[in-house]
Amino acid sequence: MTLRVEVAIERWPLREPFEIAREVMHDLPLIAVTLTDSDGHKGRAEAAGVDYDGETPALMLAQIDAVAAQLHDDLSGTDLLDLMPAGGARNALDCALWDLRAKQRGVRVWASADLPAPKPVITAVTIGLGSLEDVRRRARSARGLPLIKLKVDARRHLELVRIVREELPEARLLIDANQSWTASLLADLMTDLIASGVELIEQPLPRGEDEALAILHSAIPICADESCTDRSSLPALQGRYQVVNIKLDKCGGFTEALALANEARAHGFDLMVGNMCGTSLGMAPAFLVAQLARWADLDGPLLQVGDRTHAMSFSQGVVQPPQPALWG
Repeated sequence: MTLRVEVAIERWPLREPFEIAREVMHDLPLIAVTLTDSDGHKGRAEAAGVDYDGETPALMLAQIDAVAAQLHDDLSGTDLLDLMPAGGARNALDCALWDLRAKQRGVRVWASADLPAPKPVITAVTIGLGSLEDVRRRARSARGLPLIKLKVDARRHLELVRIVREELPEARLLIDANQSWTASLLADLMTDLIASGVELIEQPLPRGEDEALAILHSAIPICADESCTDRSSLPALQGRYQVVNIKLDKCGGFTEALALANEARAHGFDLMVGNMCGTSLGMAPAFLVAQLARWADLDGPLLQVGDRTHAMSFSQGVVQPPQPALWG
């Protein structure tokens, strides 16, 4: 029998405009997928897609429609790896399939995936780009949180780091340039970033220019985000990055995310698990992958006005495991 697939396009408004080096977001478009078997069991998931690669809800919907007739009862995540390319559409189907199998069997996803019972995770809370006043206001509102990720670009960087350090002297600090720096700028900033206690620099250079990192010898670990999609990315990252950021929308689902995590660790990379924004439904499978990671960035729901029913619990920078009624 073929699994019935339903796809809805949704828009989730943000609490305030969210600016990064390449864009300003006011709301989040995504797809919500439901897979239903012949006995009425349902598996749910969502995907925001990879916007900088041209993915849109309409494109992801079309990709799912193209394979709907091949979504049989005995379909596995491994089958999806062969059926579809990495990206948001496969992510939504794969995570919905894992949720469906959990509902069919009465076994949590973490157990089926041979993962340990999940524990609460410290998540980075992101401060987006903006005026100096906006960044200071957001930093003040984050007092008491253990882990902060600060968005920067080619013009706004050290001054923003200084402001965050003034307001949050005890917080661990990550920075994310979203491909906006040059190798020379990175080298020029390095001494000040070290002095400011920055513990991770995420995707400083444009993807495709990663070779410049091979001679940098950074004292701060550098994390590949846009440069890391799935396992096929790893050979080109070795000797250039020390960390890879696993996002389910990029790699195409929970199945590939676990495989990527294991292979990356085997090749000596540290792990970060991130998100393309989204609700708790999108964070839930990423939360399980984050059990394997050194850093987690799962604060998508905190940027939004609303969230799903049975939403994940966030408190003081710590996120709790998802309820089975939400996912998995």
